Amino acid sequence: MKKKFKRFLVAAVSVIAVLIIVAVAINIYVVKSTEARILHCDEIKKTDCILILGAGLRPDGSPSSMLAERLECGLLLYQNGVSEKILVSGDHGTVDYDEVNAMKSWLISEGVPSEDIFMDHAGFSTYDSIYRAKYVFGVESACIVTQKYHLYRALYLADRLSVDAVGADAQKTVYSGQNLREIREYAARIKDFFSGIFKPSPKYLGEAIPVSGSGDITNDKNI
Repeated sequence: MKKKFKRFLVAAVSVIAVLIIVAVAINIYVVKSTEARILHCDEIKKTDCILILGAGLRPDGSPSSMLAERLECGLLLYQNGVSEKILVSGDHGTVDYDEVNAMKSWLISEGVPSEDIFMDHAGFSTYDSIYRAKYVFGVESACIVTQKYHLYRALYLADRLSVDAVGADAQKTVYSGQNLREIREYAARIKDFFSGIFKPSPKYLGEAIPVSGSGDITNDKNI
């Protein structure tokens, strides 16, 4: 009995060790394969669109501090001529929670014409946002805007989904809870490593909405 338990324990420890090694290797690969394409705003060449990923709202429905940083970075890229089109992608899963209209309203308040801003109402995850950018909005090249720790995974997914992408790091502030976000991101890289291989369809697709047209086609309310 003791020998069987010992063999079981050795096997269990071996499996756990292998899983840890695989998890570490995946994270290193995702980071190292994309870090060279995280660029300063002045280094970014023209792309089909500036893709700003959602990051939560305040209780009053306005962009969170982290999301506001992404919007400010995206606005600067737009003003620098990186693209004439902005695609904001986030969670609009319920009437009461609407990241994308909050993002579009903020950009309009800063002088960006409504027709230059497309809303992806079903950007429920980073994978969904990149997949839908490619297959719904027809994006072939993009500048992805988010904080650096998140950019590695976003750029990896862009690679796997054949989007020619670079990343712009929006981070200006170190936020509380960042260690927890880093842990979640570590796990998310493992999940999306396999999403990038198997390429499952997102929850929602829908008709094509090319970013070459007017962003007003994505409006669902008066802004």
